[in-house]
Amino acid sequence: MKTLPVSLLLVLFTWTVCVWADSRRQKRAWIIDSFTIEEENPGPFPYTLGKIELNQSYLIKYQLKGQGVDLEPTGILNIDKKGYVLVYGKVDFENKQGIKVLKLTFEAKDKSNNEVETRLGIHIQILDINDHAPKFQQSVYEVTVDESHSQGKTVVTVLASDEDDSRTNNGTFDLTIKSVTPTPDNVKFYIQQQKDVNQQQQQFGNVYFNGCLNYEKAQKYTILVEAKDKGEKIQLSSTSTVIINILDKNNNLPEFSGKTGPGKVKERETGVEVLRLQVTDKDTRGSEAWKAKYTIHGDKKEQFQIETDPKTNEGILTVVKQMDYEEQTYQNLSISVQNELPYFSCKVKKQVENAKWEVDIIPQNSGMSVENLYNTIPVTIYVEDVNDPPVFIPPVKHVHIMENIAAGTSLTTFTAKDMDGSLTNTFKFVKGEDIDGWITIDAKTGRVSTNKILDRESPFGINSTYRATLYAVDDGVPSLTGTGTLFIHLNDQNDNAPMLEVNTVNMCLDTEPTVANITAVDLDLHPYSSPFNYELLGYVKDKWRVEPTHGTTVSLVKEHSVYSGHHLLQIKISDQQGLSSIQNLSVTVCDCSIAPDCHVRMTRMAQMGPAAAWIVVLTVLIFIAMCLMVLLISCKAEKKMIEMDDGIGCLIKTNTENPGTDCVVVFRKVPSSIGIQKTDSSNVNTSFKLSTNVISSHKLTSRTVIHKTLEAPQLDFPDQMSIRSIDRSSTRSYRENFNHSSIRSSAFYGNAAYLSNSLAVIINKKLLALQTRDEEFVVYEPHCYTDEGQAMDNAELDALSIPENDFHPEMLINLDNRFCQLAIISRPDLMQR
Repeated sequence: MKTLPVSLLLVLFTWTVCVWADSRRQKRAWIIDSFTIEEENPGPFPYTLGKIELNQSYLIKYQLKGQGVDLEPTGILNIDKKGYVLVYGKVDFENKQGIKVLKLTFEAKDKSNNEVETRLGIHIQILDINDHAPKFQQSVYEVTVDESHSQGKTVVTVLASDEDDSRTNNGTFDLTIKSVTPTPDNVKFYIQQQKDVNQQQQQFGNVYFNGCLNYEKAQKYTILVEAKDKGEKIQLSSTSTVIINILDKNNNLPEFSGKTGPGKVKERETGVEVLRLQVTDKDTRGSEAWKAKYTIHGDKKEQFQIETDPKTNEGILTVVKQMDYEEQTYQNLSISVQNELPYFSCKVKKQVENAKWEVDIIPQNSGMSVENLYNTIPVTIYVEDVNDPPVFIPPVKHVHIMENIAAGTSLTTFTAKDMDGSLTNTFKFVKGEDIDGWITIDAKTGRVSTNKILDRESPFGINSTYRATLYAVDDGVPSLTGTGTLFIHLNDQNDNAPMLEVNTVNMCLDTEPTVANITAVDLDLHPYSSPFNYELLGYVKDKWRVEPTHGTTVSLVKEHSVYSGHHLLQIKISDQQGLSSIQNLSVTVCDCSIAPDCHVRMTRMAQMGPAAAWIVVLTVLIFIAMCLMVLLISCKAEKKMIEMDDGIGCLIKTNTENPGTDCVVVFRKVPSSIGIQKTDSSNVNTSFKLSTNVISSHKLTSRTVIHKTLEAPQLDFPDQMSIRSIDRSSTRSYRENFNHSSIRSSAFYGNAAYLSNSLAVIINKKLLALQTRDEEFVVYEPHCYTDEGQAMDNAELDALSIPENDFHPEMLINLDNRFCQLAIISRPDLMQR
């Protein structure tokens, strides 16, 4: 037997000692005690929670660590020298950390070496008290349900929770309905609760009802739901409001209440309103449950239509197809009414305690058809007879005739009938649509005849058929018209000779015979048309020939002896019946080997080039421009010299209205002799020395100054004048006109002395009269009364003194007739004398 080595024995001994020591330390770390602490204990603090008992006398120092001491919640617990655990504050079972048990470590240290000899675990359980009431997730729940909502179905779900310990009565609560407003007799609300499997502190409450909801009885229900816990010392609760809005549905059928309208329609009228049907409905006005929908019964021909007035909910019955009095004088109908929403009805038959009530629901539980519940009203619509238009019998006629018949040939006779039953009218026939004027119609008999020779090949005929319309017009009020249609089918005659489809051919110059196709057409039909016979006329031997001579399209053969250039051939073409025509065929021959497009070039040579066209256009434009210039020159106004009055000193109109000036005139005596001074003889101008100041009489404030020179005997004339302002434009205008007139005044030189003497006397009298008149009036100097915009205390102007001169009618002799009219109005006493 082998022995173990010494080293292995030492290892085993050491491991045994370590295991024993570790097991000894683990026993010292066992939890030796646990305590309980009630949350929200009001104190006073500190108070003793309990004592940790140990037998070792050598332990003299205790220490606590963990939750409630140096970990959250801190500062709540501590231990004294004797091992008593002390509480220094409140603890909360519903703390944020979710701590329900405080876990601590107790250490006992040796008094000699301060080493930890004992480490124990202590658990302090927090006891919950009922300090939280159940709380709803929402304070108000609001929901909308249809009044057709069935009993036993969930109406709304509420959610409540309690933060207290759900394992105790403090965290357990019940949900109940405390009140329902208004108090219904046809419905009963109740609530059923269940716990949330995910969160034990939450509970659901489902609200149900038994019976039938009715919008007309209650549009809204307000339910007060209470959540109350089962606390032993005190019970806490809270409430939430549940609002249930009832949505109106169609639980009331509309009923007919009346009808208005004529109830009759004239025959052939459409789109006419004949009746309005009134209904009543207890559902909410404007809702789909209130809006009516009407249905017509007994209208097999679908002559009527009914619509709903969106505002009044009335049924509007209208005629959509024409009615004929001769066929029916009235129409019986029945009209039913329903709503846009399907009908629903719920009525309570029996109330059962703690169970669903017995209710009668339509249409679910009833075997009755909903259509049988709809209200129906009978309606009779009468038809009024009116004037009917004549009717052609038959309305369409077909006539087959040969073309080219003589004008006036009778084609057919139309017959029309008046369909009125109570009205008898006469009518006449008139022609309607006749594009090419082919026919005439007898107004009384309806006989249709040809108006001219009819041609089948007319462009107005389609497929050998011509269409015309005829009218029958009665003498009713209003006059009505019936329409008939005539189709004229024309049979063909051989009245058209064949013709070439194209009368120009291009061919190439060649040593061998060349060929080109030619085709003839004939407007007639078979057998009066193709195939045709072709025959070349004239001297064409050894030059041209046709192969074959019979057919619709044949070949024109050119022999090699034909030279290049333009050739005109004559071809006789005959149809199958021998009707023929001679056609001219233009053939262009050129050498295609030199220029492949020689045919095009030869064709262009016969046409006007672009340059020639531009020259023609330019020539036309130049001619038009020259005509316009001649017209302008001939229409230019001729400038004529304005004939001036030969009298010296006439006033010239200057078209100015500038204010005039006041002039101071000083008079002196002049010699009795009249001096006439001539100016330069080259200008043939004679001037008279006279200085006057002529004042325009049409405006007292506007004066025009004109200068002349004249010497007169024994007269007071102005020696000089002080002029404050002069209208330069008027003076310049006068001088220009005066110089122009003086050239022409040489013919009157012999009468100058006489004219000047008379003019001087007249002017002198006028000046003396004006001066004397001015002296009779008081001259008022300008006076400043106030500035613009400045208020005046006493706004009074100076008094004006007007001399009371006697008025004499003789004064009107030299005045205008308007002054005479004014005098008659103002002084009739003097004018009557």
